[in-house]
Order: sequence, then C-alpha cells, then structure tokens
Amino acid sequence: MNIDRVVMLFAGFMVALSLVLAWYFSPWWQLLALFVALNLMQASVTGFCPLARILRRLGIKPGAAFG
Repeated sequence: MNIDRVVMLFAGFMVALSLVLAWYFSPWWQLLALFVALNLMQASVTGFCPLARILRRLGIKPGAAFG
C-alpha cells in the first residue's frame, strides 16, 4: 500500500468516525469531518499533507500524489 492510499483510507475512516460520534454523542463531532475535508482540499491545492510526511518517514512507499 502506498502513501496515497493510506491517506485516503485514513481520511475516510476519520470522516466515518466523526459521523458515528456525532450520531451517538454530540453534533459537534461533525467539526472533525469538516477539518478532514478542509485538510484534503488544502492538500490538493498545495501538495502539502502532514500525514503523508509522517508516513514517508515511517518508510511507506510514495505514490503519485505524495511522492
């Protein structure tokens, strides 16, 4: 699995988690989904993704987007 796929998997998991937490506990958890969405948009424009940098240091092979 490359960095691109791990980033997408992690983002999807965080959005799903925030929606479950919002459903069962508090609608304020939807802010987590908003944060993930804004981070994905900024990464698509700037090419900078904090998670991708962390994964690169951990030795995950790069993909096309975060090479």
